[in-house]
Formats: sequence, C-alpha cells, structure tokens
Amino acid sequence: MTPQIGSIITVGLLFGAIHAAQAAVLPEAAESTKLVLAKKPTTRPMGVAYVPHYKRYYVADGGLGAVEDGLSLPMSKSEVHVFSADGTYLQSEKPGLDNRAIYFNPNSHRLEAVTYNVSSDAGFTPSAGIHTVELDDKGALTRDRNQVSNVNPAFGEAATMPSFDPAGNRYFAKQTRSDKVWVVKLDSRDKIAEIKLDLAAAGVQFDDISDHYVAWTGIPAEELAVLDVDHKAVLVFDQGGKFVGRSQLPPTIKLRAQNHYTGLGYANGLFFVYTETEGEFGTYYGFHISDQTQ
Repeated sequence: MTPQIGSIITVGLLFGAIHAAQAAVLPEAAESTKLVLAKKPTTRPMGVAYVPHYKRYYVADGGLGAVEDGLSLPMSKSEVHVFSADGTYLQSEKPGLDNRAIYFNPNSHRLEAVTYNVSSDAGFTPSAGIHTVELDDKGALTRDRNQVSNVNPAFGEAATMPSFDPAGNRYFAKQTRSDKVWVVKLDSRDKIAEIKLDLAAAGVQFDDISDHYVAWTGIPAEELAVLDVDHKAVLVFDQGGKFVGRSQLPPTIKLRAQNHYTGLGYANGLFFVYTETEGEFGTYYGFHISDQTQ
C-alpha cells in the first residue's frame, strides 16, 4: 500500500467515525409525509407499512375480530387503505384480518400483518397469527391472504403491536403497562430476550408512553422508538434499552388517550402518529426523528 492510499483510507475512516459520532436523534421531529384518511376507519386505525418497489403506503385498521360464516375462512371486516408516496389515497380493501401491525418484509418480498391475539393470550380467536396481505403486480390490495405463522405465546400480551427487524428476522413486542419489550423469533415458543426500556433516564413513567407499540427503526444505536403521548415526543432507545434521545413533536399536534393504544407505525424511515381531529376521518403524520434518515 502506498503512503498516499494509506492516507486516503485513514481520512475515510476518520470521516466515517466523525459522522457516526455526530449522528443523533433530532431534537425536533421533522414532518415529512401526511396520509389523510379518505374513509372512516372500520374501528381503530393501527399500523403503517411502506412497500418500496411500489412506492405505496398501507394503513391497517383493526379491532374487528374474524367471524366464522360456516362457508369459508373466518373473515374480519377491518380494512387496509392504500396511499401513494405523496399521500394520495388510492384504495381500500378487506383482507379479512384483525390487524394490529403491518409491515413490509424484504426477506419474503411480502406485505405482512400481525393480528390481535397473535399470542393466544386471550384464548383462541379465528385467524389469529401472522399473514401475508397479498398485492397484485401493480401494488393494489387483493382480498387474498396466506398464513405465515400460527399463534405463538412468545408475543405475550394479546393487544401488542409488534414491529419487525428484517435483518435479524425477529419481532419486538411491547408489553402492556410496562417498560418491557419481548424479542421474538417464530421458531421459538418462548421469547428469546427481554429488553427493559430505561424510562427513568427518559424522564417518563410507563403510563406516559404508548402501551402496546415500540418501533424497530434499524438505525444503529437508535434502534427502538416509542411515543410519549403525555409529552408529545418520540423517545429513542438503543436495542439494549438505553435511552438515547427525545424528538419533540409539533406542539400543535392533537393527541388523545387512544394514542396510547393505536394509530402508530414506523415505515420508510418515518415514525407515524395518528391524530383523530385532523381531517374528516383523521390523519397520519410521518416524522423524521433521526438525522440518519433525512
């Protein structure tokens, strides 16, 4: 290696180290995307997913359990709504699932949904588990679905809204009224780890934050994020639960008690928060909370 090449490599490594040291949670969340619901949610607005090769967002409703009709698979009336990358409403459809979370799985190249009671914590409920939400070749929703996984007690609390880490092929399921996040792999019937979020370092109590949802961001050293409903902020932790920083939401955003339980998601590098009072049927706002996603 010549001295000149060695110097270039050294400078590059130093630049990378400086950039990593400077990377940080944004003190003020930066609004990037707005999804204005064009239809009244069937019951509760739940999660948000983004499919990059179609450049579309998918917003899932939940709260309506699947019902046996004696003729076909148990179906829920909960809908999924489709938006373009710029927030234009395109379509709604009923895949027949009582959605709690929705996400794009780049490993399977599928849109997938986790249902209510994925853990069977509330006893047996029809169609509980993880399912694909099938799209056509243009990214439009169909009513087709396929089961990825049956119920698994490793998810814990029945109403958890798990987030998915595609690199580790694992799920993060926040437990109700606590600082606990269970880490789940589908080949295990028990949690593989438990993370305790350092809420004391963040200056909050468990009842200040979202009850069922923690986002997996995939951002190094900023992997987990939760909504602080009472203080209108997103709290960021590393994957060990250490508090990293706070990204303050706009003071004008209107949050209600239901934001503890529903209307949350992380997709396309954005943390999504639902506000019921914006627009006729409510609006999802997508925020950058880290300078590593801008």
